[in-house]
Amino acid sequence: MLKSVYTSLAAALVCALLSFDAPAQSEPLRLGFLTVRTGALAAGGKQMEEGILLFLKERNYTLAGRKIELTIADTGGNPAQAKTKTQELIEKNRVHAIIGPLATFEALAIDDYIRQSQVSLITPTSAAQKDLAQQKLSDYVIHAVGTAAQPMHVLGFYAARKLGIKRVATIADDFTYGHEGTAGFQSAFEDNGGKVVQKLWPPLNVPEYGAQVSLIKTNVDGVYAGFAGINGLRFLKQYAEYGLKKTPVFGNPTCVDEGILRNMGDEALGVYSASWYSAELDTPENKRFVQAVLAEYKVVPGFYTAGTYVSGMYLEAALEAVKGAFENKAAFVRALHNVRLARSPMGPIRIDEYGKPILNIYVRKVERRDGRLVNAIVETFPEVTQFWNYDARQFLAAPVYSRDYPPAKNLE
Repeated sequence: MLKSVYTSLAAALVCALLSFDAPAQSEPLRLGFLTVRTGALAAGGKQMEEGILLFLKERNYTLAGRKIELTIADTGGNPAQAKTKTQELIEKNRVHAIIGPLATFEALAIDDYIRQSQVSLITPTSAAQKDLAQQKLSDYVIHAVGTAAQPMHVLGFYAARKLGIKRVATIADDFTYGHEGTAGFQSAFEDNGGKVVQKLWPPLNVPEYGAQVSLIKTNVDGVYAGFAGINGLRFLKQYAEYGLKKTPVFGNPTCVDEGILRNMGDEALGVYSASWYSAELDTPENKRFVQAVLAEYKVVPGFYTAGTYVSGMYLEAALEAVKGAFENKAAFVRALHNVRLARSPMGPIRIDEYGKPILNIYVRKVERRDGRLVNAIVETFPEVTQFWNYDARQFLAAPVYSRDYPPAKNLE
């Protein structure tokens, strides 16, 4: 009789404990998503949304057994609005994690708040600022893609060493992403024998580039173009109209991104660029991804689509590592830092000790294939770190890449 009572009490206690734990385990993961739906960067924002929506649809909005509730917020490509929207996602929508934003200056604007709120941010921005991603490390910020300078180190090296380019003029959007990409290109290009002899900084929202294009020196061997959104399209059209097409262009990842390349013509042919992604990447994972995007949206995926899709893969891998228990914040954060993607649309990726990815960088050249423009891969540089071939300690000890660093010692 007494044994039966103890057995009943034990069973009741187990049921009570299970019922107590059930609400937490059945609660969906509320995922915030910071994008841009208005302004010069809206084209990239649209691609970002396509990437995350496809990812979640393919998984029936369920990761590691936990339902996902997505809340999308439009930052307008504005740092102040990015912070406001981040606060709303965390304080009003009570999100457990955030993917985004699009622009580096937005990521910088929300960094302190993310650190204070201790909500994990998986960002597809290309931020390289040391106070964001290197010296003032935040455990809660994981970078899904490389820094703005990471592929530009490779492109600068390639232009100088592989193509023998000696003198370059640079023109880039006058904001953080443009500054850091230009700095990375200049650093590697000049360290390998080249000279940057001119630097131009048109405003991010400039309506046309005639005035700037007319200033480009005619005695250079190449022009570096660092543009985001639709600005690459605008620049290349006027570059061709001014008769400068004979001088090769070296673009950042977004200058001839697939998202706008489909709207370009012959002015884009021959443009070199470097990125961690090309829709032409010949792997099973990328071929499946490209076909899925084509089937869903009738467009070829690019930089922003792949970046947010891979951000979703980071989230999925971390959740699987903690068996869906994202409520254990410390374990979830550790799992995010330990993500290793052996296969992704961009290739293999792993995180370094600073929360930045080590990944392949592809040098690309715009060609016409089967009647359409593509970013054909001409060379692959495997496992590129944010430091390129520089000593990490020396790199961290140097000033932050910016509009004025490295100094322009060869201007004419």
